Amino acid sequence: MSRVAKKPVPLPQGVTAAIASDSVTIKGAKGSLSLKLVDGIAVAQEEQTLSVQIKATPTTALWALAGATRAHLANMATGVSTGYERKLELVGVGYRAAVQGKNLNLTLGFSHPVAYPVPEGITIETPTQTEILIKGTDRQRVGQVAADIRGFRPPEPYKGKGVRYAGEKIEIKEAKKK
Repeated sequence: MSRVAKKPVPLPQGVTAAIASDSVTIKGAKGSLSLKLVDGIAVAQEEQTLSVQIKATPTTALWALAGATRAHLANMATGVSTGYERKLELVGVGYRAAVQGKNLNLTLGFSHPVAYPVPEGITIETPTQTEILIKGTDRQRVGQVAADIRGFRPPEPYKGKGVRYAGEKIEIKEAKKK
């Protein structure tokens, strides 16, 4: 049995939930998010909390889905109230980032600049030329955008150059000996 699924999801101040037969929509100050429910899983609201319940005979797979649904609802409630943020750092000589309109322009040592179109619902800022701030309400999308940008030039293990998450520790390999 999933212990995660049994824990109720508290809704922060100013966040409301609308429960339909097959989906849940959570609205807050920063926007609204919706989650499609799997057959056999139900969500109930009691005052300012949401609880996940299993409609059918409980199986291991249904308990796992109930725990995942509860985690998604908690992430949605946090996202519409405070939002999510991911910070990337560019390490390397000449590596720069700049936002121009709906594109993030990256200079990462290639023979050409990399233009990344900013997805809907995501805000990208560049406080300095070597920092990228990704903000949004959907935790999964913020993380995926950060992973996509990091994928253009992941940190290499010999000098540590590339795009890395803020605070990420890169183990530097020892160079070849003569």
